[in-house]
Amino acid sequence: MNRRTTIVIAAMAVGALIFFGALAVYVLRPSAAPSGELTAIPVLVSPQVQAAETQPSAAAGGQPAVAEGSLVFELAADESQARFIINEVLNGADKTVVGVTNAVAAQILIDPASPAGVQLGTVQVNARTFLTDSGSRNRAIQNFILQTDRYELVTFVPHTYSGLPASIAVGDSFSFQISGDLTIRDITTPVTFDVSVTVESENRISGLASTTINRASYDLVIPNAPGVASVEETVILELEFVALVQ
Repeated sequence: MNRRTTIVIAAMAVGALIFFGALAVYVLRPSAAPSGELTAIPVLVSPQVQAAETQPSAAAGGQPAVAEGSLVFELAADESQARFIINEVLNGADKTVVGVTNAVAAQILIDPASPAGVQLGTVQVNARTFLTDSGSRNRAIQNFILQTDRYELVTFVPHTYSGLPASIAVGDSFSFQISGDLTIRDITTPVTFDVSVTVESENRISGLASTTINRASYDLVIPNAPGVASVEETVILELEFVALVQ
């Protein structure tokens, strides 16, 4: 190997070290903190519900009117949890990575006598607060994959509901589906959540909503990391929730 070739190889090696060092600094830098506590967006009454109303469309204080007999529930963040689940091969072994946060907010409008008219408001999840079992993984997720310094929230805007029962009572459990638009970073695609709900009391409901997405649908690129041989394409998203009457 002549001297010129040696110099070229050395220069390339130094360049690679600088590049990957800069990438590591960018990916593993401290993540942006939440900008504030999440507040649920008031649930909007659909045109069909509004048409059935005899009272004004807005209540005192600018809040949307609620049909007689309907109840507004709100997610109890301290008893709720949004999470993602993804499998990878780490250091030659299969590993399931779970990221969790209780920074979630949403309102639900329900008429127990006519649950088919349920209205779920926009679901917000603060992506800056997702935590896994690894600090470096947390920073990679927030700084590189989700870019939470620019896109703090993951949101789901529901559009249609299917499989709802004709009526519900305390003690009932039921399942249905919600379809809508899920936004991660600046990409929005339609998804359908499978939802199971238990009516624990007149003032409290609990349940689980889940769906599976493909990383490619949201351009969720995984950075190269030591020991990580592969990461699955599919990601499970879940919202385990408790909602209380307001």
